[in-house]
Amino acid sequence: MRIHHKKTVPVVAAILFGATLLAILTYPGIQLAFSASTPTPTATPTTGPTPAPEYSTAVTARPNRQTQPLIEAVFVLDTTGSMGGLIQAAKDKIWSIAATLAAAEPTPEIRIGLLAYRDRGDAYVTRVVNLSSDLDAIHAELMQFQARGGGDGPESVNQALHEALHRIQWSQNSEAYQVIFLVGDAPAHMDYDHDIPYPQTLALAKQRGIHVNAIQCGNQRKTTTQWQRIAQLGGGGYFQVEQGGGAIAMATPYDEDLARLSAQLDNTRLYYGKTEERAARRDQLAVEQAAKAAASPAALARRADFVTSKSGQASLIGQHELVDEVSRGRVDLKALPAEELPAPLADLAPETQQAVIDQKAQERQALSTEIQSLSHQRSEYLRSKVAASGEAEESLDHKIFSAVREQASGKGLKYDADALTY
Repeated sequence: MRIHHKKTVPVVAAILFGATLLAILTYPGIQLAFSASTPTPTATPTTGPTPAPEYSTAVTARPNRQTQPLIEAVFVLDTTGSMGGLIQAAKDKIWSIAATLAAAEPTPEIRIGLLAYRDRGDAYVTRVVNLSSDLDAIHAELMQFQARGGGDGPESVNQALHEALHRIQWSQNSEAYQVIFLVGDAPAHMDYDHDIPYPQTLALAKQRGIHVNAIQCGNQRKTTTQWQRIAQLGGGGYFQVEQGGGAIAMATPYDEDLARLSAQLDNTRLYYGKTEERAARRDQLAVEQAAKAAASPAALARRADFVTSKSGQASLIGQHELVDEVSRGRVDLKALPAEELPAPLADLAPETQQAVIDQKAQERQALSTEIQSLSHQRSEYLRSKVAASGEAEESLDHKIFSAVREQASGKGLKYDADALTY
């Protein structure tokens, strides 16, 4: 394909126990302990033909099917050289896409996965990031995607779709809305040996109740014909957007404040666990922080909105977060072994430890309330600007929302017409 180069574009409450407590509240090491019972999603590359069907062994939290519905969405992205604009749009918009998915009634759990694909002979053929409710980890993986390779026209679409079905760890929840979004600008290689043609994969996806939508970037005629057939066979929709993706990307006067509040919210988290588990979590937090440092204020504003929503709490808190679990009565702070507490807490009197937890919980609630208020103002500002531009219906945002709204209704999920988040 032709290669296009694009520019990548509390105050602390009164001191409860004197200087000791103040030191603890501001001590950074407290925030890095963790019990890593849920592995972080990590991209797994393949460089050859489609392997035998393979399922990830990662243990991930299952939804409470009696209280919360589930949405699982996998984005299969062409990451060859001409897709730089779309990949940047995905990095900028992943949080607003998640917020849009989360706007259903009843409120769902959101799990997102990624599959990057190129072609045989490139640095990788596919790169798989398993489904997870930890959107910070998914975002960190997405930020590593770069547009490279390609050049001969068709790409390894057959392998990408096959692995989206077989290497992604889909839940066995028959009530879940499960969906694949194939996004690319070039047709599939149909001449490779040891390749499974997409009609065969799509028949199985349909049997399993997984919708497959096809989003074409650009206007290559061969891609149009194939993408339309993929959507038809996959029980999904076909959409065409301009080469860069056509997502709504507008800065607002609220972005900088929301980005700052988002960082403050992160600092209310306290993790606990064994030494090696704390080290693993510390490393992952560093990766996620680097991804946030590279993100725009607008992207971080979108993250702030999502992680303070009901669906986004899992992304903010993760597993074994001390403030949340003690506040909810899931963990007895006094019963935790000293070696599993952050070191500065371990030698404190129990009442002082509890005071730290209480202060962090109060701070988190105040920040969440402020973020939600500003996010509402930001949303109203964007709706007005988008309406005035007349670009809404042709945007990638709107086309994804339209597909989700129609398809998820079959699982009892309802979206208001104005649920789309920018």
